[in-house]
Amino acid sequence: QVQLVESGGGLVQAGGSLRLSCAASGRTFSTYAMAWFRRAPGKEREFVSGISWGYGTYYADSVKGRFTISRDDAKNMLYLQMNSLKLEDTAIYYCAARGSPTVVRTTPGYDYWGQGTQVTVSS
Repeated sequence: QVQLVESGGGLVQAGGSLRLSCAASGRTFSTYAMAWFRRAPGKEREFVSGISWGYGTYYADSVKGRFTISRDDAKNMLYLQMNSLKLEDTAIYYCAARGSPTVVRTTPGYDYWGQGTQVTVSS
């Protein structure tokens, strides 16, 4: 059974940093594209960042230069380093895996999802 479990969320002041982690189990994800999405209150789930099988990285314009995605395939782990956090980064963050090497930015493109971890940025 495939499982994605996020951790690392919490409450942080604006300008601070958090590092999200996603532990994948149930299969080897080294050939899968992985991504982070988020859903802010009252909004649709949106793409934040993705990383391909070949370690190509992709970011939403709103987080470019502040967030860094990485993966450790030996450990089946996905990470999101979030710096210079803003109030508008407050959301539930989801880890997702796609049964294809390439990243897409739409939610239907992903086969597996975690339960999410809450990130709250305060002023």
